Amino acid sequence: MHLVILGCGVSGLSCGVRLLEAGHSVELWARELPPHTTSDIAAAVWYPYLAFPQDRVTAWSRRTFEELGTLARQPETGVLRVLGLELLSKHAPDPWWRSSVPDFRRATPSELLPGYVDGFVFEAPVIDMPRYLPYLLARFRRLGGTVHQREVRSLDEAWAAAPLVINCTGLGSRSLLGDETLFPIRGEVLRVAPLPLERFLLDEDETRGMAYLIPRTTDCILGGTAEAGNASLEPDPAQAEGILARAARLLPPGTRIQVLQHLVGLRPGRPSVRLELERVGGRPVIHNYGHGGAGVTLSWGCAEEVTALVAQVASGADPLGSVKNPSSTGRTDGN
Repeated sequence: MHLVILGCGVSGLSCGVRLLEAGHSVELWARELPPHTTSDIAAAVWYPYLAFPQDRVTAWSRRTFEELGTLARQPETGVLRVLGLELLSKHAPDPWWRSSVPDFRRATPSELLPGYVDGFVFEAPVIDMPRYLPYLLARFRRLGGTVHQREVRSLDEAWAAAPLVINCTGLGSRSLLGDETLFPIRGEVLRVAPLPLERFLLDEDETRGMAYLIPRTTDCILGGTAEAGNASLEPDPAQAEGILARAARLLPPGTRIQVLQHLVGLRPGRPSVRLELERVGGRPVIHNYGHGGAGVTLSWGCAEEVTALVAQVASGADPLGSVKNPSSTGRTDGN
């Protein structure tokens, strides 16, 4: 089939690669291209954060973990396998996503930092997005995909060019579709000079503010924030000070932090990821958005499910069966 994908973040590019590999002809339309997408600002470490429902997210996360592990063997991708430590201020059961991670264990007392009583140790992909997104874009083009930088105000524009549209517009689906279940989750991070870290560190304790330190090849990402409903893209100096203070408690005393960049992005929050086929006036669109803080973590798993749905449409099968067409306001009862 000839397809149009809307959106050039990690979801759109991953779908584009998989669909081209399946033999389809693909155009990708986007208002912003790397390095100016929301995905460019991601930390990014594999971690299923603020994405639901758990059963589907677990499956997508597991498949993406496997694919990123393969990409980590190719230096040009910007993907690394890094040992990580999630620190806990109180005892807790194993995380719900444990089955997605091959190597997982409890931290030993000697691994815990002062003020923490428990923790998880696991190896996970760390993705250098300024390298990874250009890699995906080049791979997409090498496979024969074309990219058009343009703003799309309705699905009709895309349907005029292709019989099937793949919607990966993230938070943009709120205006494109009228999906009012979408909401921004504002995140701020600091890109800093390399720090003396052998592993990434996570502290998801929301009562005193979450902290994460993600070492990459040439820098380190410090985070972060998660402000639901805040759509401002202006960096907040007070938030930067808070990020630095929380990072300092995870670093050796006296560690000097050199801030290189203060970045702000809007995660596409939603009660559940929307990955389904919808027919509007008989015309099909496959939605793939609402990944919360886990766009990279779900990317390949979701792309492969999108590809399977396209195959069903191409074969003449109707994945919706006898289910009433979902409305364009973001219902998730289709498929």
